[in-house]
Formats: sequence, C-alpha cells, structure tokens
Amino acid sequence: MKVKSKKPNLAEGDLTPMIDMTFQLIAFFMVLINFSQTESNERVVLPSSQLVKPPEKPLEFPIILHVAKDGEIILGGDSYTTETLSTGLRRELAVLKAEKKSPKDANVIIRGHQDVAAGQVQEIIRVAQDQQLEQFALRAKEDRS
Repeated sequence: MKVKSKKPNLAEGDLTPMIDMTFQLIAFFMVLINFSQTESNERVVLPSSQLVKPPEKPLEFPIILHVAKDGEIILGGDSYTTETLSTGLRRELAVLKAEKKSPKDANVIIRGHQDVAAGQVQEIIRVAQDQQLEQFALRAKEDRS
C-alpha cells in the first residue's frame, strides 16, 4: 500500500493592503511636490532679513507672483511683464469671482529676486491695485546670522 505524504499548507500573506498603501503614498507625495512647486521658483533667490516672520494663519486665496532677476513675472507657470500682468490677474480674479468672493479676499504674495529693483515691485503692486487687489505680502528668507 502506497502512503501519500501530506505537504503542510503554507500560509501566504495578502500583499493587497501593502500595495494599496504604496500607491497612496506615491499619490500623496505627487500632490505634495505639486504644491511646493507652486510656492517656489528656482529662478527667484529671495532676499534675506532678520525681521522675517511666518504668516499667522494660512491665506485663504493666495495669488503668488514670482519676480525673476531679469524682471520677468511668473504667475501660475505663465510668464508676464508689468504691462501684461493685468491679463493674468484678471484670470485669477475670474476664479475668485466663480467662488463668490471679492478681490478684497485675495492676498497677493510677491516673491521677488534679491536683485530686483524696488521700483519694479512697486509697479507690480500698482498694477494689482488697478485690479482692485488690496492685500499684499512680500516674501523673504530668514537671516539666521
């Protein structure tokens, strides 16, 4: 008589939850990278100051303007000059109006390169004020020396 030996059943772990978590982490970091790219631009080197303080609360509707060393203004990935900036600001204000908010609710954040003339930043503020924008913030990096 032939005796059949039974092989023990091996318990295998279910990899589905681990794969799901991996994809969720990938998606999370992709979104995080996109937000951080909006907030920075490699062509803009911020001036440093010892008086820098972080915002007290998150801004509800920020409009971030990057001003490069050559005077180019970058808004939402598009390039503008001070003469054409009002077109980009009108586009941002259309989004704001679609959310049933007024231009007074927006915060214009100017991230100017350290070598940009103050007069150019003043001109950008004037163009934004012509579009009924009232709240402005200038970005700088903290000088820890």
